Amino acid sequence: MSDRSVSKNSPLETAPLGKLLFSLALPTVFAQIVNLLYNMVDRIFVGRIPGTGSLALAGLGVSFPIIILISAFAALIGMGGAPRAAIMMGQKNKDGAERILGNSVCFLLILSVALTVIFMAAKEPILLAFGASLDTLPYADRYLTIYLCGTIFVQFSLGLNQFISTQGFAKTSMITVLIGAVLNIILDPIFIYGLQMGVSGAALATIISQGVSAVWVTVFLMSKHSFLKIRPQNLRLRASILLPVLALGLSPFIMQATECLVQLTFNRGMQTYGNDNYVGAVTILFSLCQMLSFPLHGLTQGAQPIISYNFGAGNVERVRKTFRMTFITSLLYSLIGAGSLIIFPEFFVRLFSNDPEIIRIGSFGLRIYIAGMTIFGAQTACQQTFLALGQAKISLFLSLLRKVILLIPLALLLPKIGGLGTLGLYLAEPISDVIAVITTTTLFLLNFNKIMAHAGKQEKE
Repeated sequence: MSDRSVSKNSPLETAPLGKLLFSLALPTVFAQIVNLLYNMVDRIFVGRIPGTGSLALAGLGVSFPIIILISAFAALIGMGGAPRAAIMMGQKNKDGAERILGNSVCFLLILSVALTVIFMAAKEPILLAFGASLDTLPYADRYLTIYLCGTIFVQFSLGLNQFISTQGFAKTSMITVLIGAVLNIILDPIFIYGLQMGVSGAALATIISQGVSAVWVTVFLMSKHSFLKIRPQNLRLRASILLPVLALGLSPFIMQATECLVQLTFNRGMQTYGNDNYVGAVTILFSLCQMLSFPLHGLTQGAQPIISYNFGAGNVERVRKTFRMTFITSLLYSLIGAGSLIIFPEFFVRLFSNDPEIIRIGSFGLRIYIAGMTIFGAQTACQQTFLALGQAKISLFLSLLRKVILLIPLALLLPKIGGLGTLGLYLAEPISDVIAVITTTTLFLLNFNKIMAHAGKQEKE
């Protein structure tokens, strides 16, 4: 055990559970809603550019798989390192937690350089492979070129912010996202319309906003306000520290990286069985799916520090109670949220486009595409709890199941059956969602008690 110990009176261990979960989840949910605006605002403004809005929106749609993949690498480190740091804190091992933070910072720097070089060199063929047409390629290329210049900002603002929230500083974590999102919302119309920069202005506004967020996160983790601090001696990579982080982070990485493959599959499918309008419409569907899922992930991320810390401390009953509250709340949210999209599809599609054809295509597809999300709260609660408990192998399987094993093969197969075409693409999503929810909840029921038997046991670094 470290000579510098975590306080025995941490609120993660002692505060009333209902109040604590609410205090952590509310800012995290709010941060995810703000983060949602961060991701959606470019599409909303670009989709309404006079004359070229529909093509520009489709161009952004084919560039977003790469953006998602870049964000996935931030999740690999942030969501792999933060729960492990929290478990160390629960075991009163502050030095071990800070070594995890330092190694995570160093590896994020390495990833930033590598990702920028690779995607800059190969962006045009990748965009064409992701469903860009000759009409939409110029918009996608302009947006992505500028966005890639800010890769390091994305890695730090998304990856390191997890280490703020895992310490229980939910409000500070929320401010990280809020600063960037508000700035992006202010800069977007100025650059896109005022300076007439179009999609280039949208990308520039985004990386400036991410840069400010990245500075905020880094300064906080080096300040006296943070319990865990970035220390120079911890920046040297150690395989014994980094490899467990990568193993645990592989699940959220695959969750996001496979979203890249999903968008690639759907963009190409919509181009094959439809046209650019179908690509634009499915871009809107992905955005609305994020609108539903981001707050849901915020709720479960709010519960993560409580579950991880108390698992490390051996407080099994507190882990159980936290999970039950998270499961019920998540399921209710997904029922109400998805139900609203199904009942009022045209209203939500109109937020992104005033093109009558895109509104028609999107409204029809949304009701089918989103149907399985009504019960998705159960999947998210169980899967994120596995992650909070350090269960890398189970989390990895569940991440592969929904997207790689089910959704992508169905999206490739169903359009060819009976001439379903774009309808087959829409149907692939709810079918995979329902199967994934049933599988995940079953695995959770079978494994939870076995995992709890290991609560409180010391880990080797």
